[in-house]
Amino acid sequence: GDMPAEGCHGDMPAEGCHGDMPAEGCHGNNHNARDKVAAGGSIDFGLEHQKVVSSFASLRLDCEDYGVELVQYEDENDLGRIMELITKDLSEPYSIYTYRYFIHNWPFLCFMANVGKEVVGVIVCKLDVHKKGRFRGYIAMLAVDSAHRRKKIGSSLVQKAINTMIDRNCEEVVLETEITNQAALNLYEQLGFVRDKRLMKYYLNGVDAFRLKLWLK
Repeated sequence: GDMPAEGCHGDMPAEGCHGDMPAEGCHGNNHNARDKVAAGGSIDFGLEHQKVVSSFASLRLDCEDYGVELVQYEDENDLGRIMELITKDLSEPYSIYTYRYFIHNWPFLCFMANVGKEVVGVIVCKLDVHKKGRFRGYIAMLAVDSAHRRKKIGSSLVQKAINTMIDRNCEEVVLETEITNQAALNLYEQLGFVRDKRLMKYYLNGVDAFRLKLWLK
């Protein structure tokens, strides 16, 4: 199925990306600012990366079968609708500065799923230089309205974002999600992500997270 509406995740403080941290992460709950990371190296599942890249490059978005249109963020007029959708199931909403950090720096990696004029899904990502000059994509927020689940909206948004990253020479994509969020794990693993690390007590509620990674090159 699709991601839960609370399916968003903010960036880790340790990444040093932005001062105003999300109060609550999208795949569930509040981050632990101390970022307690457990040792747990990469897991190699023998993924055939070239097939992964070609599958994204030739994708047909399944959500279109349900009358859902994916559109790129245009301007500040879209921001209110994005915030409203992501905030629906968050007990502590993100600051507007957190949204602006991602959307103003990477507007080409923010996509909305529309049914008519209604925004029913959104994905917010970034793309920057990581270790050894590699371009790494990061999925920061993903939300789908509860009334529009099971229409392949979540997976279509992720595919659309990753395809845009590939066009910009992205080599890997990462995100974090609660180890208890089976819907999110299923969605991303079906798209080729693997469990790269387990982050101990990553969220303020004490729940661990998995860092998921998709290698594109």
